[in-house]
Amino acid sequence: MNELLAQLVPVLYLLSAVLFILGLKGLTKVRSARRGNAIAALAMLIAVVATLVDLGAIDYRWILIGLVVGGAIGAVAALKVEMTAMPEMVALFNGSGGAASALVALAILWFDIVEPGTAGTPAEVLGGSNGLTAFLSILIGGVTFTGSVVAYLKLSGSLRGRPGWLAARNLINSSASVVAVGVGLYLTYGAGEPASVALWALVLAAIGLVFGVLLVLPIGGGDMPVVISLLNSLSGVAAAATGFVLDNNVLIISGALVGASGLILTQIMCRGMNRTLGHVLFADFGDEDLTGGDTEYTNVRSSSAEEAALVLEDAESVIFVPGYGLAVAQAQHTVRELADLLIARGASVNYAIHPVAGRMPGHMNVLLAEADVPYEQLKEMDRVNPDFKTTDVAIVVGANDVVNPAAETTPASPIYGMPILKVTDSRSIFMIKRSLSPGYAGIKNELFEHPHTRMIFGDAKQVLQELVDELKGLA
Repeated sequence: MNELLAQLVPVLYLLSAVLFILGLKGLTKVRSARRGNAIAALAMLIAVVATLVDLGAIDYRWILIGLVVGGAIGAVAALKVEMTAMPEMVALFNGSGGAASALVALAILWFDIVEPGTAGTPAEVLGGSNGLTAFLSILIGGVTFTGSVVAYLKLSGSLRGRPGWLAARNLINSSASVVAVGVGLYLTYGAGEPASVALWALVLAAIGLVFGVLLVLPIGGGDMPVVISLLNSLSGVAAAATGFVLDNNVLIISGALVGASGLILTQIMCRGMNRTLGHVLFADFGDEDLTGGDTEYTNVRSSSAEEAALVLEDAESVIFVPGYGLAVAQAQHTVRELADLLIARGASVNYAIHPVAGRMPGHMNVLLAEADVPYEQLKEMDRVNPDFKTTDVAIVVGANDVVNPAAETTPASPIYGMPILKVTDSRSIFMIKRSLSPGYAGIKNELFEHPHTRMIFGDAKQVLQELVDELKGLA
C-alpha cells in the first residue's frame, strides 16, 4: 500500500500542475474567469492532499487547526470585504504568500541544521542549490511581506508617503540590496555552525522586511497597480525558490507560473502608463496627494443630470469610462442599471477599460463583473479607442489621468506619451466627479475644459441614480 501511494504522489503532482496551467488560462478571459479560479482551487487541493500523503505519518491536529483558521479567514474575507477593498485584499494575499515562503525556508534551516546541531554550512548540509534558494526564499519572502503590507496601508488610505520623502532613497535601497546579497551568500556558504546559521538567517530576514518597507513606501498611490503586480510576481518567485528547498516539483511549477504571469502583467501595466518598471520603483513621481503644477481652470462647463438625460435620450451609442471613483462610490450596479435603460431605448453600450484604471490590475473588470455586466461590453483600450469617433456620448465615471488629453498634446506634461482613452473623439462627453481635483499625477486635466465636455459634480452613485430616474421619467 505504501509503495502504491509513493507512486501515486508524482501523478497527483503532475495533475495539479496541469490544472494550475488550465486555471491560469481560464483567468485570461472574463467569461471563463470563475471556472479558471475553481480549477486552480482544485489544483491546490490536490497538491495539498498529495503533500500530506507524501509526508506519511504526521500530526494532523496542526493541519486541521490551520485548515479551520485559514478557512474561516478566507470565508469571512469573501463575504465581508467590499469590492472597493479588493486591491487591499490582493495585497494582503501577496504578502501572506511571501511570508509563508520565508517561514518555510527558515523552518528548514532550523530543523535540519540549528535544532539538531548539524555542523556545516547550509550549502553543505542541504546542497548548494537548496542552500542558495533557501536564502532567496527568506529574502524575497520578507520583501514581499512588508512591501505588501505597506501597499495595503497606502491603498486603504491609512498610510501616505509622498514621492521624494526619503532623501537618497535609491542609494539606501541599492546599498540594502548589496548588503542583503552579501549576508545571504555568507549564510549559504560561510556560516558553518548552527548558532551562526540561526543568527545570519534572522539578520537576512530582518533586512528583507526592512527593504520591503523602504522599496514600497515612497511609491505613489497611483502606481499601486504596478506594485501589486510586481509583488504578486515576487510571491511566486519566493514560492518557487521554496519548492527547490523542499524538492517539491508542484511548488516549483506553480510558483514559476505566478512569478512569470505577474511579471508579464507588470510589464503590461508599465506599458499602459508609458513608463519603465525602474521609473515606477525609483523615480519620485505619482501620488494621490501630489497637487503641484497648474490646476486652475477658467473654462469649465457644468451640467445637471436632467440636461444629461435629455442628451442620452437621443443617443444611439454610449461608452462608459469607469475609474477609481466608480469603485469608491460603489456605483457599479447603478451604472449597469443606466446601461440597461439605454440599451432598452435602442442604444449600443460599451465600457472602455484602461489597463491602469483603478487600484489593481483588472480592477474595473472585476468591479463590473460583480454587477453582471456582459463581458462583450467590456472593451480594452486598443479595441475601444477607434469606436469613440462614432460615439454619441462618453460618460467618464471617476477616471482622470487615463483620459487626460495632455498625454498627447503637452510634451512638458509628466504623463506625456502615456496611452489614453480617446474620449475627446466623442460627440459629447459627460464627466462625473466630486470636484476638479487632479488624479495621481497631480496635474491639470485638459479634458475638464474641452469644448465637448460637461462636468456633473457629485457622488458617482448619486449622479448615476439621478440619470436613471430622469431617463425613466422621459419614457
